Amino acid sequence: MTGAHAPARPLPRLALAGLLGGLFTGYLGLTAVIPVLPGFLRERHDAGDLTVGVVVTVTAVTALLVRPVAGALADRHGHRTVMLTGALVVAGGGLLYLAPLDVPALVAVRLLLGAGEAALFTAGAVWIVQLAPHDRRGQLIGLYGVSMWGGISAGTFLGATVQQAGYQAVWVLSAVAPAVGAALVALVPAPARTAPAAKGAGLLLRPALLPGIALTFGAAGYAGLAAFVVLHLDARGIGHGVVVLSVFSAVYAGTRLVIGHLPDRLGPRRVATWCGVGEAVGLLVIAVAPNLPVAVAGSVVMGVGFSLLHPSLALMVMNRTDPARQGAAIGAYTSFWDLGLAVWGPATGLVAAGLGYPAVFVAGATGAAVAAAMALRIGRPSPVPTPAAEVRAA
Repeated sequence: MTGAHAPARPLPRLALAGLLGGLFTGYLGLTAVIPVLPGFLRERHDAGDLTVGVVVTVTAVTALLVRPVAGALADRHGHRTVMLTGALVVAGGGLLYLAPLDVPALVAVRLLLGAGEAALFTAGAVWIVQLAPHDRRGQLIGLYGVSMWGGISAGTFLGATVQQAGYQAVWVLSAVAPAVGAALVALVPAPARTAPAAKGAGLLLRPALLPGIALTFGAAGYAGLAAFVVLHLDARGIGHGVVVLSVFSAVYAGTRLVIGHLPDRLGPRRVATWCGVGEAVGLLVIAVAPNLPVAVAGSVVMGVGFSLLHPSLALMVMNRTDPARQGAAIGAYTSFWDLGLAVWGPATGLVAAGLGYPAVFVAGATGAAVAAAMALRIGRPSPVPTPAAEVRAA
């Protein structure tokens, strides 16, 4: 019986709770140290701004490099195995904070944590699609992202709160939370292997290439908003940039919870195109906002568009990939997000320095428009010689 006529599978709620809970607690442990590390480095190691920046952000280096590898390993050895390994690596990295480390050793620990984060996220991203009924894959990809961002938000808040009991308490939290996540992942039954493993191709895995490049352009707006909306609104005499960021974050999560099913229902190609347009419009509104209500309105429009851009493009990747290579494909696709932040972070800084803060948001809107145009042109997936007759066209 083909997927087009097969009865809909029920939503495996307990399995999803374990997987999403494992991701949430893993990211909680990863990010609990973020608000604490700068002060720790200055207090204990007399570190300057450059050293602080390197130690805090160096995880992105190994995350970028390891994501495609983690995805390929998940295809070959099982997604639960790789996700569980990632959670345990993150927990082990948290324990290493308890040792008396110098700065080079801290950098090494952060690199290790980047590899663990890549394995944790990438393996789970494909696993959740395997668990999902076919008509709810895009929605669950979105919920997966909400779990990650929820863990990040909770981790930064709890890290700053627990610091009042001392650095050691934060390091313990950064180890215990992902250990709990590993336990949750271990409780979820391993998914059945339905196809032989295949070798990946890193960032150049073809089904991930065009959606990944579109995601890279879409990341420009987020990089600009996160780095410069506070300064932009202060320069315009409006202030309250934190309110705009908070509204964006709330709308980002709420959109996935309320209308996260749209990529499944309307098709990821159409939704990704309109999401890119929405992100661009929201950024342009923020660029010219004369007051706080208009800036908040721009953040709402941007938040709705940006929220569904990633899951729509991810679903396009899944629809265009042989099931035996979906882990490698999602790993490669997600790496383009890391690449986008790595490129657009410095680039928006140069734009701000040379052309002013409004130009940052215009540049982000241009990137979002490019993402929309690419999503529109990617087209429908080619037939795959597997039981993927159930795979829907993008």
